[in-house]
Amino acid sequence: MGEITIKKVSCPREMDDFIRVVKVIYANYPQYVPEFESDVRGLFDIRTNPGLEFSNIQPFVAYQNGTVVGRIVGIVNRKANAKWKTNNVRFSMIEFIDEMEVSRALIETVEAWGKSYGMTSIHGPLGVTDFDKEGMLIEDFDLMGSMTAIYNPPYYPRHMEALGFTKEVDWLQVRINIPEEVPARYARVAQYAKDNIGLRVIKGTKKQIRGEYGHQVFDLLNQAYESIFGFSELSSKQVDSFLHKYVSLINTKLIPIIVNDKDEVVGAAVTMGSLVKAIQKSNGRLLPFGWFHLLRALLWKHEECVEMLLIAIRPDYQGLGVNAMFFDDLIPIYNKIGIKWAETGPQLEDNVRELTQWKPLKPTYVKRRRCFIKEIGNTIN
Repeated sequence: MGEITIKKVSCPREMDDFIRVVKVIYANYPQYVPEFESDVRGLFDIRTNPGLEFSNIQPFVAYQNGTVVGRIVGIVNRKANAKWKTNNVRFSMIEFIDEMEVSRALIETVEAWGKSYGMTSIHGPLGVTDFDKEGMLIEDFDLMGSMTAIYNPPYYPRHMEALGFTKEVDWLQVRINIPEEVPARYARVAQYAKDNIGLRVIKGTKKQIRGEYGHQVFDLLNQAYESIFGFSELSSKQVDSFLHKYVSLINTKLIPIIVNDKDEVVGAAVTMGSLVKAIQKSNGRLLPFGWFHLLRALLWKHEECVEMLLIAIRPDYQGLGVNAMFFDDLIPIYNKIGIKWAETGPQLEDNVRELTQWKPLKPTYVKRRRCFIKEIGNTIN
Protein backbone atom coordinates (compact mmCIF):
# COMPACT_ATOMS: atom_id res chain seq x y z
CA MET A 1 0.00 0.00 0.00
CA GLY A 2 1.20 3.50 -0.73
CA GLU A 3 0.08 7.08 -1.15
CA ILE A 4 -2.82 7.61 -3.57
CA THR A 5 -2.59 10.59 -5.90
CA ILE A 6 -5.48 11.70 -8.12
CA LYS A 7 -4.68 13.83 -11.16
CA LYS A 8 -6.91 15.63 -13.62
CA VAL A 9 -6.18 14.35 -17.11
CA SER A 10 -4.53 17.38 -18.67
CA CYS A 11 -1.86 16.03 -21.01
CA PRO A 12 -1.40 13.21 -23.55
CA ARG A 13 0.61 11.04 -21.14
CA GLU A 14 -2.14 11.16 -18.51
CA MET A 15 -4.76 10.31 -21.16
CA ASP A 16 -2.61 7.35 -22.17
CA ASP A 17 -2.61 6.22 -18.53
CA PHE A 18 -6.39 6.76 -18.36
CA ILE A 19 -6.91 4.48 -21.35
CA ARG A 20 -4.39 1.79 -20.52
CA VAL A 21 -5.18 1.21 -16.85
CA VAL A 22 -7.75 -1.34 -18.03
CA LYS A 23 -4.91 -3.56 -19.24
CA VAL A 24 -3.80 -3.91 -15.63
CA ILE A 25 -7.25 -4.42 -14.13
CA TYR A 26 -8.61 -6.87 -16.73
CA ALA A 27 -5.49 -8.92 -17.39
CA ASN A 28 -7.17 -11.99 -15.82
CA TYR A 29 -10.74 -11.36 -16.99
CA PRO A 30 -11.34 -13.02 -20.40
CA GLN A 31 -14.95 -11.75 -20.32
CA TYR A 32 -13.83 -8.14 -20.74
CA VAL A 33 -14.43 -6.44 -24.09
CA PRO A 34 -12.19 -3.37 -24.54
CA GLU A 35 -13.28 -0.08 -26.01
CA PHE A 36 -11.38 1.33 -28.96
CA GLU A 37 -8.81 3.82 -27.74
CA SER A 38 -9.85 6.29 -30.44
CA ASP A 39 -13.45 6.17 -29.16
CA VAL A 40 -12.33 6.88 -25.59
CA ARG A 41 -10.28 9.88 -26.67
CA GLY A 42 -13.22 11.11 -28.73
CA LEU A 43 -15.49 11.22 -25.68
CA PHE A 44 -13.62 14.29 -24.41
CA ASP A 45 -13.54 16.19 -27.71
CA ILE A 46 -16.52 18.38 -28.56
CA ARG A 47 -15.77 17.85 -32.25
CA THR A 48 -16.65 14.16 -31.90
CA ASN A 49 -18.96 14.28 -28.86
CA PRO A 50 -21.67 16.96 -29.31
CA GLY A 51 -23.09 16.01 -25.90
CA LEU A 52 -20.34 18.20 -24.42
CA GLU A 53 -22.31 21.24 -25.60
CA PHE A 54 -24.64 20.70 -22.62
CA SER A 55 -22.33 18.76 -20.28
CA ASN A 56 -19.27 19.47 -18.17
CA ILE A 57 -16.85 16.58 -18.14
CA GLN A 58 -13.54 15.80 -16.45
CA PRO A 59 -11.46 12.60 -16.48
CA PHE A 60 -9.19 11.74 -13.54
CA VAL A 61 -6.44 9.15 -13.06
CA ALA A 62 -5.34 7.52 -9.79
CA TYR A 63 -1.68 6.72 -9.09
CA GLN A 64 -0.15 4.71 -6.27
CA ASN A 65 3.60 5.20 -5.83
CA GLY A 66 3.69 6.47 -9.40
CA THR A 67 1.83 3.49 -10.90
CA VAL A 68 -1.59 4.01 -12.47
CA VAL A 69 -4.21 2.10 -10.44
CA GLY A 70 -7.58 3.60 -11.38
CA ARG A 71 -9.60 6.16 -13.27
CA ILE A 72 -12.96 7.92 -13.21
CA VAL A 73 -14.89 10.56 -15.17
CA GLY A 74 -17.08 13.24 -13.63
CA ILE A 75 -20.04 14.47 -15.72
CA VAL A 76 -22.58 17.20 -15.08
CA ASN A 77 -25.30 16.79 -17.71
CA ARG A 78 -27.09 20.13 -17.47
CA LYS A 79 -29.87 19.08 -19.85
CA ALA A 80 -30.70 15.92 -17.87
CA ASN A 81 -30.57 17.75 -14.53
CA ALA A 82 -32.96 20.41 -15.83
CA LYS A 83 -35.37 17.83 -17.24
CA TRP A 84 -35.44 15.63 -14.14
CA LYS A 85 -35.12 18.53 -11.68
CA THR A 86 -32.02 17.08 -10.03
CA ASN A 87 -28.55 18.25 -9.04
CA ASN A 88 -26.65 15.07 -9.86
CA VAL A 89 -23.04 14.67 -10.83
CA ARG A 90 -22.53 11.44 -12.75
CA PHE A 91 -19.52 9.20 -12.38
CA SER A 92 -18.52 7.21 -15.46
CA MET A 93 -15.80 4.88 -16.76
CA ILE A 94 -14.75 4.03 -13.20
CA GLU A 95 -11.97 1.44 -12.87
CA PHE A 96 -9.85 0.60 -9.85
CA ILE A 97 -7.71 -2.08 -8.29
CA ASP A 98 -9.18 -3.91 -5.31
CA GLU A 99 -8.14 -1.39 -2.65
CA MET A 100 -10.70 0.78 -0.84
CA GLU A 101 -8.26 3.68 -0.64
CA VAL A 102 -8.24 3.88 -4.44
CA SER A 103 -12.01 3.68 -5.03
CA ARG A 104 -12.66 6.10 -2.17
CA ALA A 105 -10.18 8.64 -3.52
CA LEU A 106 -11.71 8.46 -7.00
CA ILE A 107 -15.29 8.91 -5.76
CA GLU A 108 -14.38 11.72 -3.35
CA THR A 109 -12.58 13.51 -6.18
CA VAL A 110 -15.71 13.49 -8.35
CA GLU A 111 -17.84 14.52 -5.35
CA ALA A 112 -15.65 17.57 -4.81
CA TRP A 113 -15.63 18.36 -8.51
CA GLY A 114 -19.44 18.04 -8.62
CA LYS A 115 -19.82 20.30 -5.58
CA SER A 116 -17.97 23.03 -7.48
CA TYR A 117 -20.91 23.00 -9.93
CA GLY A 118 -23.51 23.03 -7.15
CA MET A 119 -24.33 19.31 -7.30
CA THR A 120 -25.78 17.62 -4.21
CA SER A 121 -25.87 13.94 -5.26
CA ILE A 122 -23.59 11.57 -7.14
CA HIS A 123 -24.81 8.63 -9.20
CA GLY A 124 -23.58 6.21 -11.81
CA PRO A 125 -22.03 4.65 -13.70
CA LEU A 126 -23.74 6.83 -16.33
CA GLY A 127 -22.40 8.46 -19.48
CA VAL A 128 -23.17 11.78 -21.09
CA THR A 129 -26.21 10.26 -22.80
CA ASP A 130 -28.45 7.21 -22.41
CA PHE A 131 -26.59 5.65 -25.36
CA ASP A 132 -23.28 5.55 -23.53
CA LYS A 133 -22.42 2.53 -21.43
CA GLU A 134 -24.18 2.62 -18.06
CA GLY A 135 -24.83 0.47 -15.01
CA MET A 136 -22.29 -1.48 -12.93
CA LEU A 137 -22.51 -5.26 -13.34
CA ILE A 138 -23.58 -6.88 -10.06
CA GLU A 139 -24.04 -10.54 -11.12
CA ASP A 140 -23.18 -13.03 -13.91
CA PHE A 141 -19.52 -12.06 -13.93
CA ASP A 142 -18.71 -15.36 -15.66
CA LEU A 143 -20.64 -14.40 -18.82
CA MET A 144 -18.90 -12.83 -21.79
CA GLY A 145 -19.23 -9.06 -21.99
CA SER A 146 -20.75 -7.24 -24.95
CA MET A 147 -19.93 -4.35 -27.25
CA THR A 148 -22.34 -1.88 -25.71
CA ALA A 149 -22.48 -2.67 -21.99
CA ILE A 150 -20.11 -2.40 -19.04
CA TYR A 151 -18.21 -5.41 -17.75
CA ASN A 152 -16.47 -5.05 -14.39
CA PRO A 153 -14.86 -7.30 -11.75
CA PRO A 154 -17.02 -8.72 -8.92
CA TYR A 155 -15.40 -6.51 -6.27
CA TYR A 156 -16.64 -3.24 -7.82
CA PRO A 157 -20.20 -3.27 -6.40
CA ARG A 158 -18.83 -4.25 -2.98
CA HIS A 159 -16.75 -1.09 -3.00
CA MET A 160 -19.78 1.02 -3.95
CA GLU A 161 -21.81 -0.33 -1.04
CA ALA A 162 -18.91 0.18 1.37
CA LEU A 163 -18.69 3.80 0.19
CA GLY A 164 -22.32 4.42 1.14
CA PHE A 165 -24.02 4.05 -2.25
CA THR A 166 -27.49 2.53 -2.58
CA LYS A 167 -29.52 1.25 -5.51
CA GLU A 168 -31.17 3.83 -7.75
CA VAL A 169 -32.24 1.57 -10.66
CA ASP A 170 -31.31 -1.83 -12.10
CA TRP A 171 -31.14 -3.00 -15.69
CA LEU A 172 -31.38 -6.54 -17.07
CA GLN A 173 -30.28 -8.02 -20.36
CA VAL A 174 -32.42 -10.54 -22.22
CA ARG A 175 -31.00 -13.65 -23.90
CA ILE A 176 -32.95 -15.76 -26.37
CA ASN A 177 -32.20 -18.73 -28.56
CA ILE A 178 -33.26 -18.05 -32.14
CA PRO A 179 -36.15 -20.40 -33.03
CA GLU A 180 -36.16 -22.21 -36.36
CA GLU A 181 -39.55 -20.71 -37.19
CA VAL A 182 -41.35 -17.50 -36.27
CA PRO A 183 -43.60 -18.22 -33.25
CA ALA A 184 -47.24 -18.43 -34.34
CA ARG A 185 -48.26 -15.54 -32.11
CA TYR A 186 -45.76 -13.18 -33.76
CA ALA A 187 -46.68 -14.33 -37.28
CA ARG A 188 -50.39 -13.85 -36.63
CA VAL A 189 -50.07 -10.40 -35.06
CA ALA A 190 -47.59 -9.23 -37.71
CA GLN A 191 -49.98 -10.25 -40.49
CA TYR A 192 -52.82 -8.39 -38.77
CA ALA A 193 -50.69 -5.22 -38.53
CA LYS A 194 -49.90 -5.43 -42.23
CA ASP A 195 -53.44 -6.17 -43.40
CA ASN A 196 -55.50 -4.01 -41.06
CA ILE A 197 -53.26 -1.15 -39.98
CA GLY A 198 -51.32 -0.70 -43.20
CA LEU A 199 -47.84 -1.20 -41.76
CA ARG A 200 -44.92 -2.59 -43.71
CA VAL A 201 -41.23 -3.36 -43.20
CA ILE A 202 -38.59 -1.55 -45.23
CA LYS A 203 -34.80 -1.84 -45.27
CA GLY A 204 -32.95 1.37 -45.99
CA THR A 205 -29.59 1.62 -47.69
CA LYS A 206 -26.65 2.89 -45.68
CA LYS A 207 -26.97 6.21 -47.48
CA GLN A 208 -30.64 6.45 -46.51
CA ILE A 209 -29.91 5.50 -42.91
CA ARG A 210 -27.22 8.17 -42.71
CA GLY A 211 -29.79 10.65 -44.02
CA GLU A 212 -33.58 10.67 -43.93
CA TYR A 213 -34.30 7.34 -42.21
CA GLY A 214 -31.59 7.72 -39.58
CA HIS A 215 -32.88 11.08 -38.42
CA GLN A 216 -36.47 9.81 -38.41
CA VAL A 217 -35.42 6.83 -36.29
CA PHE A 218 -33.68 9.05 -33.75
CA ASP A 219 -36.66 11.41 -33.67
CA LEU A 220 -38.67 8.33 -32.83
CA LEU A 221 -36.22 7.43 -30.08
CA ASN A 222 -36.56 10.88 -28.56
CA GLN A 223 -40.33 10.31 -28.38
CA ALA A 224 -40.27 6.68 -27.25
CA TYR A 225 -37.54 7.12 -24.60
CA GLU A 226 -38.71 10.50 -23.31
CA SER A 227 -39.87 9.15 -19.94
CA ILE A 228 -37.07 6.57 -19.50
CA PHE A 229 -34.73 6.99 -16.51
CA GLY A 230 -31.94 9.49 -17.10
CA PHE A 231 -32.80 10.16 -20.75
CA SER A 232 -32.20 13.57 -22.29
CA GLU A 233 -33.26 14.42 -25.82
CA LEU A 234 -30.64 13.87 -28.50
CA SER A 235 -29.71 16.91 -30.56
CA SER A 236 -29.34 16.90 -34.32
CA LYS A 237 -25.54 17.09 -33.93
CA GLN A 238 -25.58 14.05 -31.63
CA VAL A 239 -27.67 12.11 -34.14
CA ASP A 240 -25.23 12.97 -36.91
CA SER A 241 -22.35 11.82 -34.69
CA PHE A 242 -23.99 8.46 -33.91
CA LEU A 243 -24.83 7.84 -37.56
CA HIS A 244 -21.31 8.74 -38.71
CA LYS A 245 -19.79 6.43 -36.12
CA TYR A 246 -21.92 3.32 -36.51
CA VAL A 247 -23.56 3.11 -39.94
CA SER A 248 -20.41 1.78 -41.61
CA LEU A 249 -20.51 -1.23 -39.21
CA ILE A 250 -24.13 -2.26 -39.72
CA ASN A 251 -25.80 -4.83 -41.92
CA THR A 252 -28.92 -3.04 -43.14
CA LYS A 253 -30.76 -6.37 -43.44
CA LEU A 254 -30.70 -6.55 -39.64
CA ILE A 255 -32.42 -3.18 -39.16
CA PRO A 256 -36.16 -3.43 -39.88
CA ILE A 257 -37.87 -0.06 -40.16
CA ILE A 258 -41.66 0.00 -39.90
CA VAL A 259 -43.59 2.62 -41.84
CA ASN A 260 -47.32 3.34 -42.05
CA ASP A 261 -49.45 4.01 -45.13
CA LYS A 262 -48.20 7.63 -45.13
CA ASP A 263 -44.56 6.46 -45.23
CA GLU A 264 -43.99 7.77 -41.70
CA VAL A 265 -41.47 5.82 -39.61
CA VAL A 266 -43.38 4.38 -36.64
CA GLY A 267 -40.91 1.76 -35.43
CA ALA A 268 -37.32 0.64 -35.78
CA ALA A 269 -35.16 -2.16 -34.40
CA VAL A 270 -31.38 -1.83 -34.55
CA THR A 271 -29.61 -5.19 -34.32
CA MET A 272 -26.04 -6.05 -35.16
CA GLY A 273 -23.92 -9.15 -35.43
CA SER A 274 -21.66 -9.38 -32.40
CA LEU A 275 -18.11 -8.12 -32.84
CA VAL A 276 -16.96 -9.16 -29.37
CA LYS A 277 -14.27 -11.63 -30.47
CA ALA A 278 -12.98 -9.25 -33.13
CA ILE A 279 -12.76 -6.37 -30.66
CA GLN A 280 -10.93 -8.56 -28.15
CA LYS A 281 -8.43 -9.59 -30.82
CA SER A 282 -7.90 -5.94 -31.76
CA ASN A 283 -6.97 -5.18 -28.12
CA GLY A 284 -8.73 -1.84 -28.37
CA ARG A 285 -6.77 -0.54 -31.36
CA LEU A 286 -7.83 -0.19 -34.97
CA LEU A 287 -4.20 0.16 -36.09
CA PRO A 288 -2.18 -1.57 -37.22
CA PHE A 289 -4.27 -4.77 -37.47
CA GLY A 290 -7.48 -4.17 -35.47
CA TRP A 291 -9.34 -3.11 -38.60
CA PHE A 292 -8.67 -6.54 -40.14
CA HIS A 293 -10.35 -8.42 -37.28
CA LEU A 294 -13.40 -6.15 -37.55
CA LEU A 295 -13.59 -6.46 -41.32
CA ARG A 296 -13.26 -10.24 -41.10
CA ALA A 297 -16.13 -10.44 -38.58
CA LEU A 298 -18.32 -8.09 -40.61
CA LEU A 299 -17.81 -9.67 -44.03
CA TRP A 300 -16.55 -13.25 -43.76
CA LYS A 301 -16.62 -14.97 -40.39
CA HIS A 302 -19.80 -14.08 -38.51
CA GLU A 303 -20.20 -14.86 -34.82
CA GLU A 304 -23.25 -16.87 -33.73
CA CYS A 305 -24.64 -14.04 -31.58
CA VAL A 306 -26.52 -10.90 -32.54
CA GLU A 307 -26.79 -7.89 -30.24
CA MET A 308 -30.22 -6.25 -30.18
CA LEU A 309 -29.14 -2.69 -29.56
CA LEU A 310 -32.50 -0.94 -29.38
CA ILE A 311 -36.18 -1.08 -30.24
CA ALA A 312 -38.28 2.06 -30.51
CA ILE A 313 -41.94 2.44 -31.40
CA ARG A 314 -43.87 5.66 -31.81
CA PRO A 315 -46.12 6.02 -28.74
CA ASP A 316 -49.38 6.01 -30.72
CA TYR A 317 -48.38 2.72 -32.41
CA GLN A 318 -47.38 0.84 -29.28
CA GLY A 319 -49.47 -2.28 -28.73
CA LEU A 320 -50.47 -2.47 -32.41
CA GLY A 321 -48.20 -5.30 -33.52
CA VAL A 322 -45.01 -3.43 -34.41
CA ASN A 323 -42.91 -5.62 -32.09
CA ALA A 324 -44.29 -8.74 -33.77
CA MET A 325 -43.32 -7.33 -37.17
CA PHE A 326 -39.71 -6.96 -36.02
CA PHE A 327 -39.48 -10.61 -34.97
CA ASP A 328 -41.41 -11.84 -38.01
CA ASP A 329 -38.85 -10.11 -40.21
CA LEU A 330 -35.64 -10.86 -38.31
CA ILE A 331 -35.97 -14.51 -37.25
CA PRO A 332 -35.79 -15.93 -40.81
CA ILE A 333 -32.82 -13.67 -41.57
CA TYR A 334 -30.98 -14.75 -38.42
CA ASN A 335 -31.49 -18.39 -39.36
CA LYS A 336 -30.25 -17.80 -42.88
CA ILE A 337 -26.94 -16.23 -41.78
CA GLY A 338 -26.32 -18.69 -38.93
CA ILE A 339 -27.22 -16.62 -35.88
CA LYS A 340 -27.97 -18.99 -32.97
CA TRP A 341 -28.78 -16.63 -30.13
CA ALA A 342 -29.37 -12.99 -29.34
CA GLU A 343 -28.81 -10.65 -26.43
CA THR A 344 -30.39 -7.27 -25.81
CA GLY A 345 -28.77 -4.23 -24.35
CA PRO A 346 -29.59 -3.28 -20.75
CA GLN A 347 -33.33 -2.81 -20.11
CA LEU A 348 -34.77 -1.25 -16.98
CA GLU A 349 -36.16 -3.93 -14.68
CA ASP A 350 -39.41 -1.98 -14.17
CA ASN A 351 -40.02 -1.51 -17.91
CA VAL A 352 -42.63 -4.28 -17.93
CA ARG A 353 -43.84 -3.64 -21.47
CA GLU A 354 -40.33 -3.91 -22.85
CA LEU A 355 -39.49 -7.10 -20.95
CA THR A 356 -42.75 -8.97 -21.56
CA GLN A 357 -42.48 -8.69 -25.35
CA TRP A 358 -39.87 -11.46 -25.24
CA LYS A 359 -42.04 -14.10 -23.54
CA PRO A 360 -42.94 -16.12 -26.68
CA LEU A 361 -39.19 -16.63 -27.19
CA LYS A 362 -38.65 -18.14 -23.71
CA PRO A 363 -36.05 -15.60 -22.59
CA THR A 364 -33.53 -15.75 -19.79
CA TYR A 365 -32.66 -12.57 -17.87
CA VAL A 366 -28.97 -12.04 -17.27
CA LYS A 367 -26.27 -9.52 -16.34
CA ARG A 368 -28.12 -7.44 -13.79
CA ARG A 369 -26.44 -4.08 -13.51
CA ARG A 370 -27.05 -1.14 -11.21
CA CYS A 371 -26.96 2.63 -11.08
CA PHE A 372 -25.80 3.58 -7.58
CA ILE A 373 -26.61 6.88 -5.87
CA LYS A 374 -25.81 8.76 -2.66
CA GLU A 375 -25.77 12.27 -1.30
CA ILE A 376 -22.45 14.00 -1.83
CA GLY A 377 -20.17 13.75 1.15
CA ASN A 378 -21.92 10.72 2.64
CA THR A 379 -18.84 8.48 2.53
CA ILE A 380 -18.38 5.62 5.00
CA ASN A 381 -14.86 5.23 6.34
